[in-house]
Amino acid sequence: MNVDRTRMPVRSRLRSRGVPTVLQGHEVLCTTDIVEAAETISEFFGHTRIATTQQARADFQATFNALRFVDVTMAYLDFRGPARMSVPQASDDAFTVHMTTAGTASVSLDGREHPITAFFALVVSPGTGYTLRLGADSPQLVIRIERPALERQLSRMLGKSLDAPVVFEPLGDLTTDEAVRWHGALQLLSSEVISPNSLTQQGIGADAIEELLVSTLLYLQGSNYTTLVRTQHRRSGRAAVRRSVEYIEMHLAEPITLADLVEASGMSARSIQAGFREDLGTTPVGYIRDRRLDRVRAELMQALPGDGVTVTAIAEQWGFGHLGGFAALYKRRFGEPPSQTLRR
Repeated sequence: MNVDRTRMPVRSRLRSRGVPTVLQGHEVLCTTDIVEAAETISEFFGHTRIATTQQARADFQATFNALRFVDVTMAYLDFRGPARMSVPQASDDAFTVHMTTAGTASVSLDGREHPITAFFALVVSPGTGYTLRLGADSPQLVIRIERPALERQLSRMLGKSLDAPVVFEPLGDLTTDEAVRWHGALQLLSSEVISPNSLTQQGIGADAIEELLVSTLLYLQGSNYTTLVRTQHRRSGRAAVRRSVEYIEMHLAEPITLADLVEASGMSARSIQAGFREDLGTTPVGYIRDRRLDRVRAELMQALPGDGVTVTAIAEQWGFGHLGGFAALYKRRFGEPPSQTLRR
């Protein structure tokens, strides 16, 4: 999705209703044209078809507000009247969580109908096909998590590379004690955006809040990795990898050598190298490089206009001395040059 539009709101054709405070001023779409609504929403969810009754078509209005942080986007989708939203195949680029904030809604999955409410969410994995049936005044709060970010976070939690794509159970119970962490992470993210004195408004800390949100979803929502996720505090890969990764995360902005990892983990250099190769599919040096690239990207995306932030300064801050080599590594990892990330 072209998230530049979330930073430059279009002028409303009709007045938006009930938009959460955090998303006010971030209008992407407000239209009475069903075709225009479907085209814009498709950029977010994957190819989408919208239908409504002939009686409701005359009063059709679609409002879509969205705000992207680093790898998480919070969005609000509202149709004036009842509508059917069909997504034959969800975007391969992201996971989405749908929560109905008012009214009534249901989802059709594999020929069965399930209610979607403020208490029971829809969790969509890449490639999933589904149809939402929304009653009048049934807006959706949607959280989109970029697929590479979720997979990287899960790999860090497990201490090893993933051997299969992540597939969530489609229905999530938001009334459990564990779900309190999810609501809390959403509230924290919202309050940080709203508060003019927050760290995120100063370009600091959004990536840490996103990691909390992503790890919470991975923990509370059933998936093909649930057993591993919920036992990772007892066994998270081999000790050499787990202890080394913990040290790297705590000292990422500092020079890190293999000798440092040996001392921190109490393991031999050979065990550490073998563990990274077999569990993470990389080397200690490769892992450190990729985590530093992640941090560079987070800072580039959080940079505020007028800060005077440059790609060179941030790259050097995280240990990348050769700008040309850094730019090539960055583009290979994220699919775009660092200068493009900074311009968002």
